[in-house]
Amino acid sequence: MTTPTSLSAIDALPPLRDALAEHGLMADKRFGQHFLLDLNLTRKIARLAAPLEDAVVIEVGPGPGGLTRALLTEGAAHVVAIERDPRFIPLLEDVASAAEGRLTLVQADALKVDEAALVAQHGQSNEGFGLRPVIVANLPYNVATPLLVRWLTGPFRPALMALMFQKEVADRIAAPPGSDAYGRLSVLAQAACEARLALALPARAFTPPPRVDSAVVVLTPRADAPGAERLARLERVTAAAFGQRRKMLRSSLKTLGGGDLCRAAEVDPDARAETIDVAGFLRMADKLDG
Repeated sequence: MTTPTSLSAIDALPPLRDALAEHGLMADKRFGQHFLLDLNLTRKIARLAAPLEDAVVIEVGPGPGGLTRALLTEGAAHVVAIERDPRFIPLLEDVASAAEGRLTLVQADALKVDEAALVAQHGQSNEGFGLRPVIVANLPYNVATPLLVRWLTGPFRPALMALMFQKEVADRIAAPPGSDAYGRLSVLAQAACEARLALALPARAFTPPPRVDSAVVVLTPRADAPGAERLARLERVTAAAFGQRRKMLRSSLKTLGGGDLCRAAEVDPDARAETIDVAGFLRMADKLDG
């Protein structure tokens, strides 16, 4: 449990704008950086992953540390912040100094880190029990989708994810069948998790403001989530089906069995990909040869 001392130490840090100015830092477009400096908003995001007292939180792209501060203030047992941009490490070290051992900084490309190893290293409570691994992040726009696919289909499966995306991407993740936003990412996310849009944020909430609005999606793993082999098959089917989404499935899935695959899975071969629900895609994945 977070102590009053650690709370006051985090609260005593200078405002984020002042900290950025002190270190002479600005957002770098190469890394898709847009900072959320309103600590009331970052605390709202942190609370979406509550309770945090039993959690080791992986945060990607902390930047100046606004969400990092919020996670610590909301009681996270331990935060592992992965930052690629070395300019922010000194500023984040100031947060680590106030965190009394609850913050670990990792300077690395998030697409190349071993999350399971980080959890194994930092995922034990002071009482010796394993902490719940969660991911909470304002994801850099340029790596948000590949990171999500990695967490959905890879060997590391967090207990919960609260992730900020461009609004368009967030809509795709939670989109129902038949909607314009429904696509491959919708199927993969909803096959593995319960996905809900939890918080919308306008572009003006960020510094500098991006050209689009953002939204936070909360993803909770399904008890019946597909295993790695089944997910790999699902990726093949969705890649083919949505790669030619204007075509009927018997045409878009021709290289995977076309109409025969659809009929074996009790899916209409004359339907288009955006009309097929997640269960239908999973049935086709199950009937896929090889």
